Amino acid sequence: MPPSANLITKLKVQLKLSIARLRMVQQRDEAMGKTQRRAMAQLLEVGKIDSARIRVENIIRSDITTELHEILELYCELLLARAGLLEGPTCDPGLEEPVKSIIYAAPKTEIRELQQVRALLAEKFGKEFVISAMDNSDQKVSEKVVKKLSVVPPREELVQGYLEEIARAYGVDWPKRAREELGEPPQFVDDDPSDDPSGDQAQKVPEKTSPISKDAQNREALSRETPPRSLASNVPLHVNPPSPSTDNPHPKVTLNSVELRPSKKMVDAGISKKSEDKAGGAGDGIPGLDELAARFAALKH
Repeated sequence: MPPSANLITKLKVQLKLSIARLRMVQQRDEAMGKTQRRAMAQLLEVGKIDSARIRVENIIRSDITTELHEILELYCELLLARAGLLEGPTCDPGLEEPVKSIIYAAPKTEIRELQQVRALLAEKFGKEFVISAMDNSDQKVSEKVVKKLSVVPPREELVQGYLEEIARAYGVDWPKRAREELGEPPQFVDDDPSDDPSGDQAQKVPEKTSPISKDAQNREALSRETPPRSLASNVPLHVNPPSPSTDNPHPKVTLNSVELRPSKKMVDAGISKKSEDKAGGAGDGIPGLDELAARFAALKH
């Protein structure tokens, strides 16, 4: 078997091992990240903000490393899928970015299998190729890989965003200054104290009096006041307009929709009135003194 073919076979094996290792490391970091986030939430809950701001940088760095591992995993899968292009004496232009990115990032990671891939690639393409990749002189290394491997403190906005996201995920009331800025909630003020039994109106209720004195007071108050106009709609006694109309051609006095008819004594008084009018010849329709006396006497019996 030619040496080149044997090298490509070893490279395929190491690429497969690197992909499996990268996935395991990502799962491990994800589990550790959950534990660290829970610890950050506890620090925020007890008010240790300064300690949380310092420790949250470890979570940020762990997330950046996880993103780097995802990129390197994709590059390894790409090289494994295009392994046939690696058999040439020079690197294919389509594979130059993933190959140089792996050579550049492998020494800065903890993945041993990925470092074996780097060694095989260096053996395949030579020392000059490796130096060019490490210096990134031709800018072929992925910009994302370079950025995620740079040692730069996280921005204050990123730290604040991480803390707020952790607090919201674990139900921690932070930052509390947001509630202080809103101020106290407005209190409801009832302008009508008559609706509130616990207000001043309830305190001004007079003391209980005897039924006799209370009834006397009610009658005296009613005698001084004029009934409101709305009272007529609630009273069962209803008097239709005296003049006929299209809605009520025959006006009658009713009580709960029952027509009121005169009693026998009233009828007798009316009959005597008619007889007196006929005898006396009164035609003006105004009853006399004797007639009124007779009507009152009939009503009293």
